[in-house]
Amino acid sequence: MRFVRRLFPLILLLGVLLAACSPQATPSPQPPTTTAPAPSAPETPTLYAPPAASNAGGTVPTLEGYQPPAETTPVPTSEAAYPAPGGNTVSSVTAFPDPAQFTWVQAAAGFQRPLDLADLSADGSRLLVLEQRGVIALVENGARRETPFLDIVERVGSSGNEQGLLGIALHPRFNENGFFYVNYTDRKGDTVIARFTANAERTAADPASEYVLLRVDQPAANHNGGGLTFGRDGYLYIGLGDGGQGGDPWGNAQSLKTHLGKLLRISVDGGEPYAIPANNPFADGQKGLAEIWAYGLRNPWRFSFDRLTGDLYIGDVGQNLYEEIDFLPAGSPGGANFGWDYREGLHPYEGTPPADAVFVEPVAEYAHPVGCSVTGGFVYRGAALPEFQGVYLYADYCTGKVWGLLRQADGTWKSQELFQLGGVSVSSFGQDALGEVYITDHQNGALLKLVRQSQ
Repeated sequence: MRFVRRLFPLILLLGVLLAACSPQATPSPQPPTTTAPAPSAPETPTLYAPPAASNAGGTVPTLEGYQPPAETTPVPTSEAAYPAPGGNTVSSVTAFPDPAQFTWVQAAAGFQRPLDLADLSADGSRLLVLEQRGVIALVENGARRETPFLDIVERVGSSGNEQGLLGIALHPRFNENGFFYVNYTDRKGDTVIARFTANAERTAADPASEYVLLRVDQPAANHNGGGLTFGRDGYLYIGLGDGGQGGDPWGNAQSLKTHLGKLLRISVDGGEPYAIPANNPFADGQKGLAEIWAYGLRNPWRFSFDRLTGDLYIGDVGQNLYEEIDFLPAGSPGGANFGWDYREGLHPYEGTPPADAVFVEPVAEYAHPVGCSVTGGFVYRGAALPEFQGVYLYADYCTGKVWGLLRQADGTWKSQELFQLGGVSVSSFGQDALGEVYITDHQNGALLKLVRQSQ
C-alpha cells in the first residue's frame, strides 16, 4: 500500500479498504439516522501463488483428490434450538505449529472481488462465496455453478471501495427454513440488513424474497463494517463501522444514539422485523439504542465466535498507526466499549475520556510499518489440522501476512506471523461446517484453504 506501484490496483480492488482513510467530504451537521421497517512434508512450504506476471510459469496447488475429514460431533449449546455448527472437544494447543508443514491451496477460483463465505453442507462440499458487486456464487466440490445462488446487483451499490455485498450469515436452522441474512450497501450508499429465502433444493434464492430488517443511513462511503454472524445464543450480531472519513468526525463510535461504530445484537425469531434480546445493555432504549451490544469500534472488519468456547474476536481497522484484535470471553455482559476514538489500539488517539470510562483493550495489535489493514478471522476448530486447535488466525489485507494468536495459561496473549502470502489480498476468512479455514483473495478472485503440505 505504501509503494506507489501497488497503490493504483489496490485502490481499484480494495472493496473493503479497511486501512485508515483521509477525510473525503465535509461532515454533515446532522448525525446519521436508522430505521427498522416493519415487514512427508517438504522442507520449504509451497504457498499459494496468485496468478500474476511475476509468477509466470508457476503452478497453483489445487484440492484435486483431497478428501475432507469426517464430520465431528456438534457441541451442545445453551439453547438446543441453535446447535453450534461443527465443533469438537479437542483442547487448544499451547504452542504455534510449524508453518512449514502447512500451506494454502486454491479451493475455487473465478470470482469477482470475493468478500465472504458460508457453508450449505455438512462437509464443505457446497459453499457460498459473496462477490462485492452483489452476487452470491454457489461452489460445489470446487466448481462454481454457472447460475448464481443470488443476484441482487441492481440493488447493491458497490462503486465505493468499501461498499457492496459485504456479509452473509445462514440462519441456525437454515436446513429447515432456508433463511439467510446479508449485509449490503444500497444504491444510496446506506446499509441494509435483509433476509432472503432459499428454494427447497437450497440451490438458489429468489431476489423477490428479500425482507428488510434494518436500514442504517451512512454519512460517507467508507467504514461500513459488513460482518454478520449468529452467536451460540441464537441471536444475530451485526458489525457496523463509525460512518467513515477520518478520525470519526461525527463522534459516532462513542455515541449511544447511533448504530454506527457498534456491534449490534438482535433476535430474528422473536418478532417482526426483529426483537430486542432482554439482556442487551440498552434494551429499554433509555440510555442508548436497544440494538447495541458493544461500541467504540472504528471499522470492525470481520468478527467471529470461537465455535467451541463462544469467545468473541473482532478485527478492528485502525486510523493511521495501529491495527487491533479485540476479544470478549464467552458470557461477557453487553456494553463493552472498545475505546475508539479515544484510543487507537493500545494508544491514545484524541480527546479526554470521561473519568468513569472503562475500555476493553485489544489483545493484539500491529503497527503500520508491518501492515495497513487488519482482516479478522477464526479460531481453528477443524479435525484435519490438530496442530492449529485453538489458534486464532488473522491477516493484513495489504501485505498478505497471516498471524496466529494464542491465549497463554497466565491469561496473556502471544501472536506470531505464520504465513506470508505475497500478492494475495486477504479480504476475509471463512469457515466450513467442519471447522476448516479458508481465505478469500480479493485481488485475484480465488478461494484458498489451509491444508497440510502432504495433501
